[in-house]
Amino acid sequence: MGVREGNTFGAVAFSSYGAFWLSFWYLVNHEPTDAVGNDLTHGIGVYLLAWGIFTAYMFIASTRVSGAVMAVFAALALTFFALSIGAFAESDGWTKFGGWLGIVTAVLAWYASFAAVTNFTYKRVILPTWPR
Repeated sequence: MGVREGNTFGAVAFSSYGAFWLSFWYLVNHEPTDAVGNDLTHGIGVYLLAWGIFTAYMFIASTRVSGAVMAVFAALALTFFALSIGAFAESDGWTKFGGWLGIVTAVLAWYASFAAVTNFTYKRVILPTWPR
């Protein structure tokens, strides 16, 4: 799914979230040792907020893909926003809520990908993705 097939949405989504995981790994494994007060948690909050904003506009673009993909991006945006609030507020409750939203997002993504692969393989709708 990507540029070669003319799928700009897929190419941007896959490359961006791949970059997210690489950059997030780097961020949590190379934390600055000279951070003062809550600078570090607020920095992570800004980082997660930026990804929430990106995901929110990807959600808008996903309205042209399918309901299943829309559900993934809606849940993912909520996940990033909850995790961002958790980081800014230094709240374990918000961070745990964001983690649970992340699990919901994963389940929705598994369904969307399973439906896409299955429907393509059988060349008919086996698992609905709404409305297509």
